[in-house]
Amino acid sequence: MATDPRRKADATRGAKTSRAAWRQQAESYLTHHRKVARDSAARLWQTPVASLMTWTVMGVALALPVALLLLLTSLEGVSAGWESSARLTAYLQLEVPLEDARELREEIGVDGRVAEVELVNREDALTEFRASSGLEDALDYLEDNPLPHTLLITPEESARSEAGVEGLVRFVQGMEGIERVQVDLGWLQRLNAMTDLLARAVWALSLLLAAAVVLVIGNTVRLAIENRRDEILVAKLVGGTDAFVRRPFLYTGAWFGLGGGVVAWVLLQLSLWWLSGPIERLAGLYRSEFSLNGLSVDGALTLIIVAMLLGWLGAWVAVKRHLDDIEPGEIAGG
Repeated sequence: MATDPRRKADATRGAKTSRAAWRQQAESYLTHHRKVARDSAARLWQTPVASLMTWTVMGVALALPVALLLLLTSLEGVSAGWESSARLTAYLQLEVPLEDARELREEIGVDGRVAEVELVNREDALTEFRASSGLEDALDYLEDNPLPHTLLITPEESARSEAGVEGLVRFVQGMEGIERVQVDLGWLQRLNAMTDLLARAVWALSLLLAAAVVLVIGNTVRLAIENRRDEILVAKLVGGTDAFVRRPFLYTGAWFGLGGGVVAWVLLQLSLWWLSGPIERLAGLYRSEFSLNGLSVDGALTLIIVAMLLGWLGAWVAVKRHLDDIEPGEIAGG
């Protein structure tokens, strides 16, 4: 019976010792990571020109697809705004009387895809045209009013898309008494087609430039591996694991990615500042609200994180390829 408390005490001490050992190992692991990260950053600052050149190459490669994505987002916003303001103009046949035109307005208005229908009386249209055209004398020679009754149809928000407007056009066009339905969707179709093409081209370019960033970082880290070849040999000779030897180079790649992401953000901000004035003037001439939107805080953080991941990936590829070729046997062979 007396042995049970002793066993429990021994088990408790063993658990405490195990937790303390695990905590010490974790602290040692984190301390080593912090030291390696600081040493890797210090090595980059020891060669500022070479590091700045690598950061600049990465920044340009990252800024180009991001700038195109921002342009694409702005174009999609403009397209959505134009779609939301789409309105159909239905011209009735000349012989359709006003009462039938009102019935058509009521019939179209009850459709769930229609938000509002406005009837423009042919007499009111002629009066307005006479006042705005400056052709009062010429219009006096006309025996009959050449203008038909007109229905101005505003689609519901859910139908304010290319497909929705096309379906509504077919519905109105098939009604009796409708001569012609006019809505200019050709330019919108062309804009959407160009936007889709631009989106695919941007993603393809992004993948190519991401691969270029990985290769640039991989080549830079490969040179760093060659410069520290003797140091790596000694570390492996005294029992350093592959993870221990690999860690400084992975941090180097991550630091390169961080610098490249910051440079890319700076380039984007400078480009936006430089182009914003001319774009606003051009949009004003076309009475458009188009504007280039910059990166949000979340977008900037995402850019930097992606750049660091690409830098880490490039370093990992270089380390995986070249570090295995460096073995302690080279010292004996030498």
